[in-house]
Amino acid sequence: MKCAIPIIFCILLIGPACTLHAQRSAARPGDVPSAPHPKNWKDTDGRFINAHGAGILYHEGVYYLFGEIKKGITWQVPGQSWEDYRVPAGGVSCYSSRDLQQWKYEGVALSSITRPSPEGSPASPGTGDASHDLDTGRVIERPKVIYNDKTGKFIMWMHVDAKDYSYSQSGVAVSDRPEGPYKYLHSVKPNGNMSRDMTLFRDEDNKAYLIYSSENNNTMQVCLLSDDYLSPTTTYSRILVNRRREGPAIFKFEGKYWLISSDCTGWSPNAATYAVADHPLGPWKEYGNPCTGPGADTTYGAQSTFVLPLAGKKNSFIFMADRWNKLDLERSTYLWLPLTIEDGKPRITGAERTNF
Repeated sequence: MKCAIPIIFCILLIGPACTLHAQRSAARPGDVPSAPHPKNWKDTDGRFINAHGAGILYHEGVYYLFGEIKKGITWQVPGQSWEDYRVPAGGVSCYSSRDLQQWKYEGVALSSITRPSPEGSPASPGTGDASHDLDTGRVIERPKVIYNDKTGKFIMWMHVDAKDYSYSQSGVAVSDRPEGPYKYLHSVKPNGNMSRDMTLFRDEDNKAYLIYSSENNNTMQVCLLSDDYLSPTTTYSRILVNRRREGPAIFKFEGKYWLISSDCTGWSPNAATYAVADHPLGPWKEYGNPCTGPGADTTYGAQSTFVLPLAGKKNSFIFMADRWNKLDLERSTYLWLPLTIEDGKPRITGAERTNF
């Protein structure tokens, strides 16, 4: 495997609830860890890491991992045309690390709001107001956090929805500290448009963008955020029109913008594709699958959620993905693999070392 960094990082997810089997060894800060045998992915207190649909903020030498808390009985929403499996929305967790190996649990960064569940009905916990965005009977997905230099605030955006995905909005929260707690502000349909699977991107000029699946997942949209990152502006573009893409993960390399996404196949994995642009607003041109080797046609059984640039490393990224267990979502796990740009194309490698 060709990689621009000295140590190979490759993590496969198989096993008990919220586990990640990782190859590890001692590593310097910024290195990508590896080891001769797999271990369950646990925090420094020995508890399984619970952070799905995750994103990472790198701030003042520390990596902060944010993800969906999936805990409880999985159930299927009736009357849907797809396998709409759910657990009660658990809010957003936060973990911190200086070396990408040892992860400290920082607590619940954004709390869902709960009320007792009617007997025999795991589908119904909530606030007493089922329309509240953070009701546990609803959907809180794909949290991402960026820092605003002007305001000194940490801004979290996420997909919030009804259990049947009829709500389709983006929620925003703010904190004075990277680990939170975050104060939830509101949710919006950017420029009146649906917003489902989403990610955030802050450019080198400090402009920030919200990227999300829209129009019943038939397009994606890229929307410039306000200077304080708390609201969408009217500057946006429709991209990947009629391509039905979700799971967006965006990064920048050598002046170009790269977007990895997945097809819309419910909880089942599929082949990723990548797109390239000279500006976040596009135009974007879509290409083929960035994955290589066995399992590439299903993104190694996973779905993209984030691409992490490694601090201080040129052309060295971690492709982060979720391996969903649709019948028991609490047992969904994670896949992190090296990503580099080679000959003008992104390459995700290393799955052959995970006994996939």
